[in-house]
Amino acid sequence: MKVRDQLNREIDISKQFTRIVSLVPSLTELIVALGLENELVGITKFCVHPQDLKSKKTIVGGTKKVHIDRVKALNPDLILCNKEENTLEIVKELEGITQVHVSNIITFEDSIDLVKDYGVLFSKSEIATNLASELISAKNIFERKLNSEKLRVAYFIWRKPWMVVGGNTFINSMLEINGWENIYKNARSRYPEISLENLKEQKPDLILLSSEPFPFQQKHLDEIKEFSNSRIEIVDGEFFSWYGSRQLKAFQYFQELQNYLSRPL
Repeated sequence: MKVRDQLNREIDISKQFTRIVSLVPSLTELIVALGLENELVGITKFCVHPQDLKSKKTIVGGTKKVHIDRVKALNPDLILCNKEENTLEIVKELEGITQVHVSNIITFEDSIDLVKDYGVLFSKSEIATNLASELISAKNIFERKLNSEKLRVAYFIWRKPWMVVGGNTFINSMLEINGWENIYKNARSRYPEISLENLKEQKPDLILLSSEPFPFQQKHLDEIKEFSNSRIEIVDGEFFSWYGSRQLKAFQYFQELQNYLSRPL
């Protein structure tokens, strides 16, 4: 029997997968949530959830720089990748070892589809269906409580060069779920480089500095303040960029953030 991943590539599931390597932190956490921690043999150095997992599993590198020899030594029967997190070159190299499932997550609905797909892929349909239902319920509850004004937002992910989130990204989808308008949604790049002078011209209502992949701190907030009178906040990037089971906690975080932003400075 065969299924297709989110790039429409065939995956043979005639045999149960017992040795899984995950090269994406979100996917690693999701695999554990589906009850497959024992089958997980290799992860990246960025797979920080659950917290004790890195002490139990083999670290095979990062998301962009993978030690192919370490992966091969683990003798995996399936490797989990993501179109954005991992490069095409890495996927092609890994396909020389075993099957590779590639996810492609742009929207909340894509994330739900992936949870259900993993249910089929790993014979965990009941757990996956329940998780998907919980995620949808959490989103619906959050959106019902949402009454914030449609703030114009800029979401920063990097410094030197300054980079923000554009459209057609999962983070942009999370901004929209929060009822906000991403001022760089229509940029040519999914993650455009900008100048702080341009930011000043755009006059966003709210500037968000993510805790990852660049670890923004107060000094960076102060640096941007010299160019903008907008409200600036440092936010937990995991809740805006991680999909799958992490979103159960994300909607609680979003609600707390909305409550905080509703209060005057």
